[in-house]
Amino acid sequence: MVANSGLYLQFGTYVSALLSIWGTYFLIRRRQEFLSRSVHAAALDAGLGEPASLHPLIDPIKCLGCGACTKVCPEGDVLGMVGGKAMLIEPSACIGHGACKTACPRDAITLVFGTQTRGVDIPFVGPDFQTNVPGIYIAGELGGMGLIRNAIEQGCQAMEHIRRRPGMGRGDMLDVIIVGGGPAGFAASLSAMEQKLRFVTIEQDSFGGTVGHFPRGKLVMTAPATLPLVGKMSFREVSKEKLLTFWERAARKVGLKISYGERVEKITPGGGGFEVVTTKGAYRTRAVLLAIGRRGTPRQLNVPGEDQDKVVYRLIDPEQYSGKHVLVVGGGDSALEAAASIAEEPGTTVTLTYRSEAFARAKQKNRQRVDGAVKSGKLTLRLKSTVASIGPAHVEIKGAGKVLTLRNDAVIVCAGGILPTAFLQSIGVEIETKYGTR
Repeated sequence: MVANSGLYLQFGTYVSALLSIWGTYFLIRRRQEFLSRSVHAAALDAGLGEPASLHPLIDPIKCLGCGACTKVCPEGDVLGMVGGKAMLIEPSACIGHGACKTACPRDAITLVFGTQTRGVDIPFVGPDFQTNVPGIYIAGELGGMGLIRNAIEQGCQAMEHIRRRPGMGRGDMLDVIIVGGGPAGFAASLSAMEQKLRFVTIEQDSFGGTVGHFPRGKLVMTAPATLPLVGKMSFREVSKEKLLTFWERAARKVGLKISYGERVEKITPGGGGFEVVTTKGAYRTRAVLLAIGRRGTPRQLNVPGEDQDKVVYRLIDPEQYSGKHVLVVGGGDSALEAAASIAEEPGTTVTLTYRSEAFARAKQKNRQRVDGAVKSGKLTLRLKSTVASIGPAHVEIKGAGKVLTLRNDAVIVCAGGILPTAFLQSIGVEIETKYGTR
């Protein structure tokens, strides 16, 4: 009887411990769900319910509710647990990293472009990175992959498919022309060297492509990446300058040559390949890899006075605006970064204007940086306003039924760019509007 009592006591202890563990677990889950719901509600209230580009679509039937996807996002609490299922709780903070999809044990996550209410124009690109035009490939930002690590991987993967095309290495034409010197084009060029392909890489601007146009000191990269012939780039966040220095040294080390200041004007198929006409000459090639940005032509305001020299469409160095009256236009990351950076310069008067009531396309850390600048009095924020006109020494801003005149020395328009649709259509590449699809 005494032995049985001991067993009952031991069993009761185990049960009590188990109930305590389960109770703690459910308490933590309830707290996490409360926080997730709060973050999501705050995002919706702030008008930040739409993801900017590539983002996860979660199948609630397949989702186990394990939470693996919520722990791997480099941007923080973008995903959360609601009702025992994973959910995109802060859509505007998603950068399309894709770690959540890799972490999911049930393949419940699909990365998609656009939503049911907001479409995104994307060129048609197959699983092998080939467009609907055989021999023309797309990698990187143009295909929707703006993240540097993803663009690097796509450039390498696209080149793997290109090298398998019939006729490579034979005849008197090039194997491939790589258009663009940004992350995808740089990686693709190194891959082409590694595969011993006959290639030319051209870039209409300067070294680094889109990255070269980032503001001074901007932090880039969110995950390590591996470059052919070079090896692993182990840094996670690094300044634009350090990244470009790393790339320049790598290019010099392996002998990679890129033709800068050369722009493609026409691509014509024929003779088992393509004739590519540029501002510097013409090439014959079996394949073309387009690794250009999505910006194409900067989106303009189309207001009186926009043709003045003081109006520019990207920020390079905030220091040049020290002591000046500056207007920044836009609501994306580039606009917020520009406004906050210039506001830190001594003697500047900075105004940020945006047509909507919230920064739906900007990362949280950039919104917080702008909020801090506004609270410190270094930056004036004018939401739900637009530029009416630009004068030699002033600008007119329209909002709330009024027109406000401000002193002004410089205007920086960060309104994004127009997809190079006309160029793509001229070479036969189809454009698709994605509404929550891959």
